[in-house]
Amino acid sequence: MAEVKSEKIVSANGVTIATEAFGDPAAPPVLLIMGAMASMLWWPDAFCRKLAASGRYVIRYDNRDTGLSTKYAPGNPPYSMDDMAGDAVAVLDAYGIAAANIVGMSLGGMIAQIVALSNPARVSSLTLVSTTPIGLGLELPPISAAYMEHAASAESLDWSDRAQVIDFMARDARIIASTAHPHDADRIRAFIGRDYDRSGGLLSATNHFMLQGGDSIKGKLKSLKVPLLVIHGTTDPIFSVEHGMAIADAVAGSEFLPITGGGHELHGDDWGIILAAITRHTT
Repeated sequence: MAEVKSEKIVSANGVTIATEAFGDPAAPPVLLIMGAMASMLWWPDAFCRKLAASGRYVIRYDNRDTGLSTKYAPGNPPYSMDDMAGDAVAVLDAYGIAAANIVGMSLGGMIAQIVALSNPARVSSLTLVSTTPIGLGLELPPISAAYMEHAASAESLDWSDRAQVIDFMARDARIIASTAHPHDADRIRAFIGRDYDRSGGLLSATNHFMLQGGDSIKGKLKSLKVPLLVIHGTTDPIFSVEHGMAIADAVAGSEFLPITGGGHELHGDDWGIILAAITRHTT
């Protein structure tokens, strides 16, 4: 059943959300929530299939302003991270799932925290990858200077120019890449082109950098009751490893898995460790 893939368009909360599922619907469900500017394709097909092959029903989806989901004019998104958390719950509703194992990466990890703390009955377990704690009020290391310099160059980018956008995103992928494994620049460039074409451009996805939200769960992370696994690369230039450690330290009984040399990505050479941990955690 792991090879079975299906698609579904979910209409809820005034938006349409494109989703895909892998594996046996009778297996324990795992909902994957990806990060800023990233469609569900950033959870690679092969990654999803391997997770499904471990005996899980895997669902991924395009967040608002990415992929084939509802998009808005850039510059002033009329939604918050809380609304995106509502979208995650709506996906579970559409699949008839009462509670799922939630896996969130980066912005997706922030959304996952909101889901778990606002709708705990819908979450069987929580896995947070390369993200930062919401509402703890901690002074954690900032984004690296090199990444900030790169990000600043986006202001002069012509987001309607496919070549410029792919060049920018390819540089982005290189800066956040693992320091322990080779970076396949040709493969990632081809993938970005595929994502760009499927999404019809990436300009609307820049709305993710203006999102607010999470006020409703301020100070509540320490009260999280669902089993928590935190996975974090030790050389992540966006959210340094201290961010992941802070999450794990805040939640009693949590598990922290450092990925040595890991960046802000799901590098294929680390899948074995990551998938084994998620499979164990979602049992």
